[in-house]
Amino acid sequence: MFLTDSSITTIPLIPCLGSQLKGYLKQQPKSVKCWVRQSDFTAKEGEFCLIPNDKGEIAQVLFGIAKGTEYRWALSALAEKLPLGHYRLQSDWTKDQQQQAAIGWGLACYQFEHYKQSDRIAPSLLLEKKVKRVKAFVAAFTLVRDLVNTPAADMMPQDLAVVAKALSNTFDAKFKQIKGENLLRKNYPCIHAVGRASKHEPRLIRLRWGDTSHPKVSLIGKGVCFDTGGLDLKPSQFMRFMKKDMGGAAHVLGLAQLIMTLNLPIYLDVFISAADNAISNDAFRPGDVLHTRSGKTVEIDNTDAEGRLVLCDALTKAGESNPDLIIDFATLTGAARVAVGTEIPAFFTNNNTLSAEINQASAQAEEVVWQLPMHTPYRPYLDSDIADLLNSSPQGYGGAITAALYLNEFVDEKTSWAHFDMMAWNNRDRPGRPKGGEAMGLLAVFQLLENKYAS
Repeated sequence: MFLTDSSITTIPLIPCLGSQLKGYLKQQPKSVKCWVRQSDFTAKEGEFCLIPNDKGEIAQVLFGIAKGTEYRWALSALAEKLPLGHYRLQSDWTKDQQQQAAIGWGLACYQFEHYKQSDRIAPSLLLEKKVKRVKAFVAAFTLVRDLVNTPAADMMPQDLAVVAKALSNTFDAKFKQIKGENLLRKNYPCIHAVGRASKHEPRLIRLRWGDTSHPKVSLIGKGVCFDTGGLDLKPSQFMRFMKKDMGGAAHVLGLAQLIMTLNLPIYLDVFISAADNAISNDAFRPGDVLHTRSGKTVEIDNTDAEGRLVLCDALTKAGESNPDLIIDFATLTGAARVAVGTEIPAFFTNNNTLSAEINQASAQAEEVVWQLPMHTPYRPYLDSDIADLLNSSPQGYGGAITAALYLNEFVDEKTSWAHFDMMAWNNRDRPGRPKGGEAMGLLAVFQLLENKYAS
């Protein structure tokens, strides 16, 4: 994937706009001009041309780019298609643009091989600068993708705990988990209710790292390792990929790994609410009233709105220590996917300043995230006749907004909070972004944290 020894001979990768091709060819020997023309290379985005030397070996690779190209994905198609070998980018791109291109190269080399080995060996790209940073981003994406791609049979709450524990060992962080009946004793009743029907004990997983004198940032991840929908059973086509419903947990683990690797000056507090929303004689039911850690009661309108239930106890716990910032990640609603599609994370926040900071970070990181309104006039849709609130709105409209409003009930209005509702899954193959588990919003949020705490 990556090469760091600059003494090794490498093949240059040369980007070219269609408008630049004529000028480039003027400076080349006749043999190169002839080869490029006979290859029908026109420098369209996605095209590349392997140019040989007199020995028939690849001497250089010319590849097409477009104006306004996304540098992160500029090399991804090459990484997937080039012959095995050692390459280097030869361009006048800025250091940041080269860094983004290198990250895209690394992401294009990703393969999920836990159950089926591939015979593909990825070519390598020379990294001369920001080696640690590039590798850290690729490793964070790899962790998220691997966790989401792993089937539920091998990725239950206890398996998420193993991953968190391994991170704590690697980075000298504090690890703790509360599981099973202890969730009731320690006052996490909603996490327990969602997971109690499964033989895989639900749990709250916690990871703490950093200098306690630094600003405290709490990350919260929805870790529903498989979601049947509970007694409000999902149709089979909507249950097929519910192994990805722990995507929020995968995101906070990947983001935590990135933060710790690059030693961001924050005190990190990670919470993962992990449960298997299964069906048995002990499953929670529509019409049940659950108690929450906050003391509020929740009437269950739909057992398939379980993600907000496991999150609300963690949000309450995180807020008890007055962090500077709380961010949660969750594969929470189909309504958010209807609003912005499967490839854009939607976000909500209770703070206008934080909203502007997220949008700025999104632009800097060149990763689109999109704000939906925390429209409080919809709050009455969550009113219950017998409890403090419903877990979902029976009228159905604005589902992503009412879900965010539910979570907002468990966050102190003085605490800056952002909620990310994302797919965590690629439905189509694109260069550097294969079908399957995907990190979404991670780049923008890391940029936000760097802007706030490391600049």
